[in-house]
Amino acid sequence: MSTEHLRGRFKKDIDKAAASYLASIPFDHRLYRQDIAGSIAHARMLARQGIISEKEAEAIIIGLVSIREDIEQGHLQFKLELEDIHMNIEARLIERIGDVGGKLHTARSRNDQVALDLRLFCKEAIVETIRRLRELESALLDVAEANRDVVMPGYTHLQRAQPVLLAHHLLAYFEMLERDILRFKDCLVRTDVLPLGSGALAGVPYPVDRTFLAQQLGFGQVSQNSLDAVSDRDFVIEYQAAASIAMMHLSRLGEEMVLWSSEEFGYVDINESFASASSIMPQKKNPDTAELARGKTGRVYGHLLGLLTTMKGLPLSYNRDLQEDKEGLFDTVDTLHSTLEVFVGMVKTARVNAERTRQAASGGYLLATDLADYLVRKGLPFRQAHATVGKLVSYAAEEKKDLSQLNLAEYRRFSDLFATDVLDITVDASVAARKVLGGTAPEQVEAQLARARDVVRGV
Repeated sequence: MSTEHLRGRFKKDIDKAAASYLASIPFDHRLYRQDIAGSIAHARMLARQGIISEKEAEAIIIGLVSIREDIEQGHLQFKLELEDIHMNIEARLIERIGDVGGKLHTARSRNDQVALDLRLFCKEAIVETIRRLRELESALLDVAEANRDVVMPGYTHLQRAQPVLLAHHLLAYFEMLERDILRFKDCLVRTDVLPLGSGALAGVPYPVDRTFLAQQLGFGQVSQNSLDAVSDRDFVIEYQAAASIAMMHLSRLGEEMVLWSSEEFGYVDINESFASASSIMPQKKNPDTAELARGKTGRVYGHLLGLLTTMKGLPLSYNRDLQEDKEGLFDTVDTLHSTLEVFVGMVKTARVNAERTRQAASGGYLLATDLADYLVRKGLPFRQAHATVGKLVSYAAEEKKDLSQLNLAEYRRFSDLFATDVLDITVDASVAARKVLGGTAPEQVEAQLARARDVVRGV
């Protein structure tokens, strides 16, 4: 069987270059499981509705199962001239069971068939993506719990700002990943819609049972408009959008791992299993895993923008432009999943230099805000307190002293409100003072850790 039967009105064979250009089998072959699952359900429905006989449906299903086994064992060679996964499977089915195999395509089109395959693929991808996101959440929690007392500088503008607990910092990424999970779950709701039965665009003139198909294939909803069903790719765009945001979060974490593992920071030592050597400098241990995630993030963004651009000018209903939906989707799924996998390992095996992070949090002027708050509690308006401490910091910088090196007399040169208790303002006291819900105080971080563990466990 070839595509000749699809060219009944044409007098010329398709140009070889055009045939190669139109073929999607080099990439859509990975939809074989979804395509066969959809075809098995369709055959069962056709027999149930009396459109084909039970015997014919049984022969079709047996043939499809054997083809799936052939593909998985590497015994089926896909043919470029058959264009896509749908025609490759149908051609092999007819070869195997005869003309009855040609009845499988009754009451469906490749338009609703590919829409079905893509939705099945996306549903599976979303479930796997969520699983992998949960794994990274667990890895972050493991590190946070193992380093729950570690203090580090918090940053704004990449300048040391205030002391925080490392666990608090890592929990910020947990919150990002949890939002990612919610986005993918939300995407699943709109992906979980059966398009099969929409035909090419107008529905089908057979008494098909679309509710039965939905039940057989595990869909929660049935599409309500056949034109929309065959031409909708919102669910693919939604996956790519959620994946782009997730990759952005991973890129931010990767960037911090790059910074923290540098000698300038020295907060983290990335395990050798997730680093690379220099081709010329023997001493180097490069954080290439984290760096490459930054690069791959742009690649995922590109797939999202590419499909949005493809879709923006398409009239209803199906257009061949939609063939461009798959390669970007497949690469997005593969890129996100592989990045999550290596990040789990990188995070779990990284070693925290607690001495270095505390040293960084203790030096400089990270307690300046605490000093301003001290003056506020003594009755000074915050803006005046801010200006007073600003002058104090300027003085300390000129004297090349940290705030911890100033004595009470030096403090009192800037305000009579400073008393001996100002010397009680330390890094640990600063962290402990931030007891507000969501703050970095140890008891708040413990509550955040407990809540996060419950979320991961599904409690």
